[in-house]
Amino acid sequence: MGTKKPWSGRFKEATDALVESFTASIQFDRMLYQYDIRGSIAHCRMLKKQKIIAPAEAAGIIAGLKEIEQEIEQGKLAFTARLEDVHMHIESRLIQKIGPTGGKLHTARSRNDQVALDVSLYLRDAVIDAIRLLDRLQETLLSMAEKHIAVSMPGFTHLQHAQPVLFSHHLMAYYEMFTRDRERMESCFARVNRMPLGAAALAGTPYPIDREYVAQLLGYPRVTANSIDSVSDRDTLIEFCSAGAVAMMHLSRFSEELIIWSSPEFQFVELPDSFCTGSSIMPQKKNPDVAELIRGKTGRVYGNLMALLTIMKALPLSYNRDLQEDKEALFDTVETLKGCLAVFTALLPKVKINEQQMEKAAHQGFTTATDLADYLAAHGIPFRDAHEITGRIVASCISSGKTLEDLTLAELRKFSSTIAADALSFVTVEHSINSRAAIGGTARQTVKIAIKTARAELKKQRRFIATAAPSWHRG
Repeated sequence: MGTKKPWSGRFKEATDALVESFTASIQFDRMLYQYDIRGSIAHCRMLKKQKIIAPAEAAGIIAGLKEIEQEIEQGKLAFTARLEDVHMHIESRLIQKIGPTGGKLHTARSRNDQVALDVSLYLRDAVIDAIRLLDRLQETLLSMAEKHIAVSMPGFTHLQHAQPVLFSHHLMAYYEMFTRDRERMESCFARVNRMPLGAAALAGTPYPIDREYVAQLLGYPRVTANSIDSVSDRDTLIEFCSAGAVAMMHLSRFSEELIIWSSPEFQFVELPDSFCTGSSIMPQKKNPDVAELIRGKTGRVYGNLMALLTIMKALPLSYNRDLQEDKEALFDTVETLKGCLAVFTALLPKVKINEQQMEKAAHQGFTTATDLADYLAAHGIPFRDAHEITGRIVASCISSGKTLEDLTLAELRKFSSTIAADALSFVTVEHSINSRAAIGGTARQTVKIAIKTARAELKKQRRFIATAAPSWHRG
């Protein structure tokens, strides 16, 4: 394979080996080879259609590109820093295979718009993969919510017992979070799905190219509108990393709860042995490493987003070499997010829910105190006064070691003559939960409706993959 630079004509000195190593990106952008070849084949077909190159030349180029793709897949193509990036490796190998005709492939394009296209193709697949993984996670959550619809637990604020809720209601809170993550990914896809090739270096090209034809070949519904913006825009990378950071935050919050819930102090859940590790010194330990790693990896995804924003914050138009630094942050976010979504979805169904412990905890911490205050308010006592009365009842219970459900009617009436026999039902966990029947509440029937509605919405959302995804990524 030749190592002559495609831009060497203007230079009198060879590139310093240290500079070659410093500026090379082949160590990470090699993963774009399939997208580079796919985009190059589409570009070549367009050049033939527009009679910019001859049909025989196009046939030779396309055959050569397909052979190179096989060589890379089989590990037969050696990569070197001297050729900087995957694009130059493929072009150099093509010229080596078919001769000077291979050099015609780069007619009417620049590495600037070539890179923009490769990353766009890659990111388009990444968004679809993320949506599919979110779909599986949401399906898992719905199945868990249906299975545990009868289980109560304490709802928390400030990590203190607040009010009783259904465990299914708690799970559905995460379903809603991941729905928003999915919506962000779908919105991002709409902007990723614009074809940038044809912008050339920054000003477009004088050749009679047909950008819409290339877009059609690659499954794009539209082309980018401005050549300068096409080669310098990295908004979609930032959008994906932003959406990925929010999704990782949601995974991290859920992971944190599993970590807390699996502790001896809570005992709400038991994590499967197959997703935990032990200690090298303490034989009794069962560590929630998967959940902890997800929590930890969230930080690196945040860092990738900040890196991209920092790279872009002061770049003049149009292309600058700083933009080479965008790929590692993007690639790492894509792989980290996909890995975390996959492992977390595999973990959840294997988590053992300690229903009795959750139910027991739901009755602790005076979680129905608000219901008693609401009862008093409903009987004409101003809520602030009802709040104070209930607070005194709770204080009395703490002193006597009782719960609200332990109190007799006579004991309750010591604090307010407004309290009647029906108040006893207001302080039960079951009544507290089922009284909150408005949309979005924790009442069992309301949660059942929420699960049913979510299933219908999830089925509808799946149409996005079938309609928006490029043809080679459907199925």
